[in-house]
Amino acid sequence: MIPSEDAAVRKRDIEDRLRQEQETLSFIRESLEKSDQLTKNMVSILSSFESRLMQLENSIIPVHKQTENLQRLQDNVDKTLSCLDHVISYYHVAKDTEKIIKEGPAGRLEEYLSCMAKIQKAVEYFQDNNPDSPELNRVKFLFEKGKESLESEFRNLLTRNSKPVPSVVILDLIAGDDDIETTDEMTLEHLPENILQDLICISGWLVEYGRNLDFMNVYYQIRSNQLDRSIRGLKEHFRKNSSSSGILYSPAMQNKRKDTPSKKAIKRPVFIPGTIRKAQNLLKPYSQLDGKKGVSNLAPTEGKEDIMDSEIDSYIHCISAFVKLVQSEYQLLTDIIPEHHQKRTFDSLIQEALDSLMVEGENIVSTARRAIMRHDYSAVLTIFPILKHLKLMKQEFDQVLQGTAASTKNKLPVLITSMETTGAKALEEFADSIKNDPDKEYNMPKDGTVHELTSNAILFLQQLLDFQETASAMLASQVLGDTYHIPLDPREIGTSSSSYNSEFNRRLLSNYICKILGNLQLNLHSKAKVYEDAALGAVFLLNNFNYILKSLEKSELIQLVAVSQKHPDKAYRSHIEEQLQTYQRSWLKVTTPLTEGNLPAFQPGTKLKDKERQAIKDRFKAFNDGLEELCKIQKSWAIPDKEQRDTIRRAQKDNVTVAYRVFWQRYSNVPFTKNVEKYMKYKVEQVEEMIEKLFDTSA
Repeated sequence: MIPSEDAAVRKRDIEDRLRQEQETLSFIRESLEKSDQLTKNMVSILSSFESRLMQLENSIIPVHKQTENLQRLQDNVDKTLSCLDHVISYYHVAKDTEKIIKEGPAGRLEEYLSCMAKIQKAVEYFQDNNPDSPELNRVKFLFEKGKESLESEFRNLLTRNSKPVPSVVILDLIAGDDDIETTDEMTLEHLPENILQDLICISGWLVEYGRNLDFMNVYYQIRSNQLDRSIRGLKEHFRKNSSSSGILYSPAMQNKRKDTPSKKAIKRPVFIPGTIRKAQNLLKPYSQLDGKKGVSNLAPTEGKEDIMDSEIDSYIHCISAFVKLVQSEYQLLTDIIPEHHQKRTFDSLIQEALDSLMVEGENIVSTARRAIMRHDYSAVLTIFPILKHLKLMKQEFDQVLQGTAASTKNKLPVLITSMETTGAKALEEFADSIKNDPDKEYNMPKDGTVHELTSNAILFLQQLLDFQETASAMLASQVLGDTYHIPLDPREIGTSSSSYNSEFNRRLLSNYICKILGNLQLNLHSKAKVYEDAALGAVFLLNNFNYILKSLEKSELIQLVAVSQKHPDKAYRSHIEEQLQTYQRSWLKVTTPLTEGNLPAFQPGTKLKDKERQAIKDRFKAFNDGLEELCKIQKSWAIPDKEQRDTIRRAQKDNVTVAYRVFWQRYSNVPFTKNVEKYMKYKVEQVEEMIEKLFDTSA
């Protein structure tokens, strides 16, 4: 029974599950039927929507196309109206701008250039679209009128505002490199800033739109005139304000030192001139004592000195001023003139001032040449400082003239070469003139003092000390001709004078100085023979050799001479000693009667014979006559050097009074004459006093 119950239970379970499954299946069927119904409804709705959209599209597209066409038509109308307004505006340009163009750009440059831009566009329009229109001629006329007004305004602005640079400002600018330490670099303001900007605007317009470069000619002519006037003003400033001392100061610098704390005091004057006087001042103690006021062909007179100094100082300052002013002009020009026209305009701008300086330099050279032809060799002294300065400035010159024409760049080198050639000729002829100076009796100093030839030769050599490099460069051209017989080292010789090293230059100048001194020594020996009195000739040579030695020792000349000649001081002292001995032999007529033999022996209590008495009388008389004669003659002779004069007097006193004292003591108590005062005229002290008055015309 039990199995039957289990089967029934299982059957019921199966039936329950079946019933549940059937219910689930029935539910699924119902759901599917609902889903199908919903799908059909959605399809019906979408189909209806699609149909409506198609109907809407068929209605809207024609309207859209019509609207788009209308918009395009509207745009075309607007553009046409705008073009018409633009075209019509060109027909009104002449009327709208005519008044402004006629009144000119003065005071309203920006507005004027705006009007010119409108006129230019009108011209371009009519040329492209209606070349036969009378309006084209009208706007063309206005354009040309406006361009002429701009050119005129450019000229007027530049003319009214371009003024020469004041001389004191130029001097400050020259001194600014070395003499004044400032926190800011000194610059020149040639034009006010607003004027400069107007000129820049006009220049730019004329180049870009005016197609006219004539204004550049106007620019360089006006600025060239101002540059030349600035330099001429500096020359005039020198002419009026150069002091007798030759030192020119800038009043502006003195004022600025008071008002500007950033500037320190000037270390030295702008330029210390007086180059010709310098050596004369060094030798002044000698020249004052030689007693001659005549003019030599080797040294300038006082009046000529001042004129030459003034010319040298003025020219040197003008060279420096030219460089500074031209640098400033180039800076101004680069702001106003277009880049590709700057170098040509600058070249034209500087020509007048540069040519003026070069002509003035050539005039100085020509004057020196003429003077040298007259054997006035002092004229070459004007060339030395100028040539030295030109060489110092050459690098700056080359930088400033960079980009100019070759002919412009070569002007300074040509002047330098001309000066070097003239200077070399003068130096060589000067050496010959020292050697060949004639021995004229009327030209010889009557008192045997220093000859003009000597003082002028030393004066000339003194000048070379400040210009050693310059003089060496001049002399270098003579070396290849072996003029000075200098042994040459191939390493020291190059293609030009600048290639000589400093040691060779020093030897070159030393040999030249030695040549001058050698020629001078030979000439002095020849001149000394003019004197009939050999003692006066010896005094003459002694004075000249002593003068040369002292002059050499007072300067660097002694060191230069020593480069080629060892111990030149010893050589001159030997010459001096030789002449001193020659001079002392003139006193033998005084000392010989006192020292020669055969004097009568005297024994106390013995009576002298007549012959013996006469011999003593003759000795005293010969001494007295010789002493009086020599003192009278030699008192008028001159030995300017006090030390040398005292030495000679002391030597003569020692030489004469020692012999005279012995002679006096020997015969002072001997009854050789009744008229003692006649023969024993002078005591030893009196003889010393007489010798002390030698070489003293005031005694």
